[in-house]
Amino acid sequence: MQVIPPKIKKILDIWNIRGLVILSLLFQTSLIFLAPLRKRTSKKWLAVVLWTAYLLADWTANYAVSQITKNQGKEPEPGEFPKNKKVLAMWAPFLLLHLGGPDTITALALEDNALWKRHLFSLVSQALACVYAVVQSMENVLWPPITLLFITGTIKYVERSLIQKGPPKLVRPDRDLTDLEIVQYGYKFFNTFKGLVVDLVFSSSERDESRDFFNELKPGEALRIIESELDFLYELMFTKNAILHTITGTLFRLIAFGSLISSFFVFHRRPLKSEEFHGADIVITYTLFIVGIALDLLSIVMFLFSDWTYAVLSKLKDDPEEYNSFIDSLLNWFLAFRKLRCKKHTCNGNQTQEVLSTGFWSRRWSGMIYGFNFIGFCLKAKVSRIHKKRNCNVLVWESVGSMFDWIIRRIQMMFGWIKNVNRSLRSVMRQWSKKNPMFCYTVYPLYLVFFAGIPQVFAVFWGHIDRIFSVKSYLDEIRFISNEPLTKNQWEFIFNEVKNKSYFAETPDLTKKLSSARGEWVLRDMILAESERLMRYVENVSYDQSLLLWHIATELCFQQEENEEMENLSRDNYDDREFSKITSDYMMYLLIMRPKLMSQVAGIGTIRFRDTLAEAERFFKGKHIKNLRDMKRASKMILSVSNDYEPMYVKGNRSKSVLFDASMLAKELQRLEDNNSRNGYGKWRVLSKVWVELLCYAASQCKAMEHVAQLSRGGELLSFVWLLMAHFGLSDQFEIDKGEPRAILVAGE
Repeated sequence: MQVIPPKIKKILDIWNIRGLVILSLLFQTSLIFLAPLRKRTSKKWLAVVLWTAYLLADWTANYAVSQITKNQGKEPEPGEFPKNKKVLAMWAPFLLLHLGGPDTITALALEDNALWKRHLFSLVSQALACVYAVVQSMENVLWPPITLLFITGTIKYVERSLIQKGPPKLVRPDRDLTDLEIVQYGYKFFNTFKGLVVDLVFSSSERDESRDFFNELKPGEALRIIESELDFLYELMFTKNAILHTITGTLFRLIAFGSLISSFFVFHRRPLKSEEFHGADIVITYTLFIVGIALDLLSIVMFLFSDWTYAVLSKLKDDPEEYNSFIDSLLNWFLAFRKLRCKKHTCNGNQTQEVLSTGFWSRRWSGMIYGFNFIGFCLKAKVSRIHKKRNCNVLVWESVGSMFDWIIRRIQMMFGWIKNVNRSLRSVMRQWSKKNPMFCYTVYPLYLVFFAGIPQVFAVFWGHIDRIFSVKSYLDEIRFISNEPLTKNQWEFIFNEVKNKSYFAETPDLTKKLSSARGEWVLRDMILAESERLMRYVENVSYDQSLLLWHIATELCFQQEENEEMENLSRDNYDDREFSKITSDYMMYLLIMRPKLMSQVAGIGTIRFRDTLAEAERFFKGKHIKNLRDMKRASKMILSVSNDYEPMYVKGNRSKSVLFDASMLAKELQRLEDNNSRNGYGKWRVLSKVWVELLCYAASQCKAMEHVAQLSRGGELLSFVWLLMAHFGLSDQFEIDKGEPRAILVAGE
């Protein structure tokens, strides 16, 4: 008995290799267009599509080569073109070229770079498989284009293996603010500070040079230089640009492209192709050639217009006033299309802010600050954005989020109804079972197996699905994660706070104390009477506890102010309020939704979050309020609770909840506002400064490789702060004595 009908089997036999080759070409095309987008956005759909295409691209090419090799050993079937297998043999080096991958992506994740030996082994094995396929079709009339294609494919695969082997190695630069100068300085500092990734220790002279330079910069210029540095780091770790911009890499690319063009012309000029090969195979071969040449031309265009090309083609001038050459002017003109752009935006309270609004195709990172709000998550409420953008993309995502929210609520209502019905039926069933033994042995067991077991079955099924695909985390991101564009004023505030701190970083001890401060430095610096009462919320608690405390307190203060009060705020006070809110939600987003970034400082943050969430839900349930989704009302209810006793004495040591500790902190901050609003140290100024310090602490403690990994997911503000602190010398990777940098030797690595 044949499982597959003969007609379908015949079609599969004819088109299996052809289909695989076309599929491989589609994957390569999708990767070259989609891979550059991942540094501009952190959308999950893009990550899923790239992950699928990246994994299937190699598998498809490998499997197709094996099928071609297997096919070459078969005798021609009746009616088959006599030399048709010869053209199939020519597809094998095409697939080797595909395995080399596009220039825009060499690694999906940083861990792929550690597998360069495996890729080198794959190169050897695939090259041998291609040679074997050609050898099987001896006296192949297409051996000239096959040889040229084999050269092209080998060069492409060697490039991929070398770049995966290359990133961890550091090469000292042999050479040491217009748009071009931004890229030039970004390239200069990239070549120095890429050593942060491998724990290189820098000399004090390098620290002083960087700090002195950044002290003279405007905040916007510093942002653009750091953006350029991180873009170079992304290109180094995730693309072929680093090796292509060397003399050897450029020479190899010219040879590879020349071989591909020559191979095409040799095949094109061959007479009587239609008599020797099947028509469909000729079309597929031409498609492979044309698309391959087009993708290579596109790669060359991307190569020519990359920041790396601009940095290599130009040099920093010793005299900034020196006249620009024609090349420099031309490069400046091209770079003007990619510069950071801001536009004025009206926010809540009729205040205006300049927000980042660089076009999607010109971005070097997403430019967004993501947020997760504890009270909003607890109430399943929609958190309103401060900077509301109305465009198609935002409307689509809001619609998708609302749809999922509606579906999930209906499912929860249905299961709640089933549980209520089940509870009522169970008591009735038990009474009937006692009166009627037959009912006890027939209907009651059926009820237990089917109706009563429905919620449990769905719960188990959902649990398995969630463990495999992490569906819940995706849905939570769609429903509860907000985003705000980085504003010009917020970056200036962060820049100035880090800059002011750097003035005190003159000794290793002071530098360590400054970079490890979690709010206490700011509170001491203010010299306020209330500072000591606030100090216990940063000094006597762990970092994760401090984050949750200050986040809830910030939200309570934020929701406490009515719209009329907000409109009467001064400009500085409004900015501080906005910065505090955005940074507070951002730090919670990192703690809960990006635990890898916070793994060094998170502690038992997840447990503490769950306990606080459970206490908040019990609190609202105890108030007998249904469908509570008003965050302002919920905040007032929390603040209305009397704090005559310390929450620790009420809840005991077993619960890690900080809900009512945060309520006490919010009241302390309000007291601070009442007593110090005239001297400029109101609650929002204190909160904004404390949040910057908490942000800096997380940035300095996060592993360097985690910062780099985020570059392929749209980038994070945290990484900008990390590099900014390094430029101002707020890092433990600087030596005080003058000397050459040296790497830290880590035992066992």
